[in-house]
Amino acid sequence: MMKTKWISTIMTKIYLVKFVIRILVFLGVFTLYIMDKEQMMTLLTTPMLAGISLMHVLWIMFMVMMVLHIFPLEKVTMALKKAEAEPYKEVEGYSELELHQFVQQQNAKSWIVMLVWLIFNAVFGALYLFEIIGIPDMIMLTVFYFLCDYICILVYCPFQHLIMKNRCCVNCRIYDWGHFMMFTPMLFVQNFFSWSLFFTSCVVLIRWEVIYARHPERFWSGSNKTLQCANCEDKTCQLKRKIMKNS
Repeated sequence: MMKTKWISTIMTKIYLVKFVIRILVFLGVFTLYIMDKEQMMTLLTTPMLAGISLMHVLWIMFMVMMVLHIFPLEKVTMALKKAEAEPYKEVEGYSELELHQFVQQQNAKSWIVMLVWLIFNAVFGALYLFEIIGIPDMIMLTVFYFLCDYICILVYCPFQHLIMKNRCCVNCRIYDWGHFMMFTPMLFVQNFFSWSLFFTSCVVLIRWEVIYARHPERFWSGSNKTLQCANCEDKTCQLKRKIMKNS
């Protein structure tokens, strides 16, 4: 019992440290955005051979972050790790029919999320294509999504509460959609750095969906003991629930 408590405390601290880092990244890019948009665009379009810039550092960080989702390390959040075979602990005698119904319901809700997200970002895409906003604005939007990813995990997630209705991130059907959502604005920017981020995020998304289609039993608490609250090692939902309770 003490071991589980220690692991959950460490995982919560890791989330909070990463959240602070994302806030600092957002503030750093926002400062550059306010002070010199032209330099921001130049840095993105400059090859690395000409010198490493802030945008190149961000690109490397984002790419490493996604590679670690394609090839996850052993010590990762259960929300991500549930896709793997090793943590799966079968609930004996679970109903195949209930699992099938769960998958159908979650798939329908996830398609709603995808539709809402694409329509929402199509607005920014149109503004960019009509040159109402530019590359710096799309970069800033991406970094804002980067921050929002952890706001959804630790504070409030509109997709969870309004559409998916899942208990927590550990049980979230679309948990590893985050990178695809984060880099959606980069689809509209015709650049090696932007497109490499977007299409790598598509690889992360496709990998997740293939595993979900082949092993849906890993993603449902009714068939996987690991996802049940009593066995949770993350406990990050406690912060979110406390915030929601006091709001």
